[in-house]
Amino acid sequence: MTITQADHDRFQRRGIRLEWATTGWNLMEVFVTISLGVAARSLALVAFGLSSMIEVFASTVVIWHLREGRDPAPHRTRLAFRLIATAFGALALFLAVTSVRSLVLGLHPGESPVGIAYLALTATVMFTLAGIKRRTARAMDSGPLEAEAAMTFLDGCLCIGILTALAVNIVFGWWWADATAALGIGIFAAREGVESLEKSRAD
Repeated sequence: MTITQADHDRFQRRGIRLEWATTGWNLMEVFVTISLGVAARSLALVAFGLSSMIEVFASTVVIWHLREGRDPAPHRTRLAFRLIATAFGALALFLAVTSVRSLVLGLHPGESPVGIAYLALTATVMFTLAGIKRRTARAMDSGPLEAEAAMTFLDGCLCIGILTALAVNIVFGWWWADATAALGIGIFAAREGVESLEKSRAD
């Protein structure tokens, strides 16, 4: 469906605001979750904080792309997809390495009820942002914004996976759950990265 220039500009401004909101929250995540992870000796929480920096990079790419206007140059769109694919790939590699290392070394996370509560809040925020981003991206036909919405959704999934793992570790002593959850999400991130890379070649 074709939209007017005024509607496109409105969606564009909304998309940029959503990306700035995501960036602000993720920057807070870096400090909060790493601090909680160090205090609880939880690799999963520390890894989550570090992965937030990758998501900040992806949001920055989308802001750069959206500011081009309604008809960005094809090479700019291809570059945006490649950069987002790189961010997905870096996240997948990071999660894979840290998860496998945790499983091989038998690293046991500590208990962090505060971390669980914070991750539950973050999951709610990320799923909400992802849904609004996806609708906005489809309304203005922005592939890079929709691809980054998938990363925001992935962030919410990672929150759910880690908080569930931390919870079952407290209740059942399943120390391996957090690494397994992170590894599964890493595989999903790799798949999203491949799709973004394919889009960069198709457009």
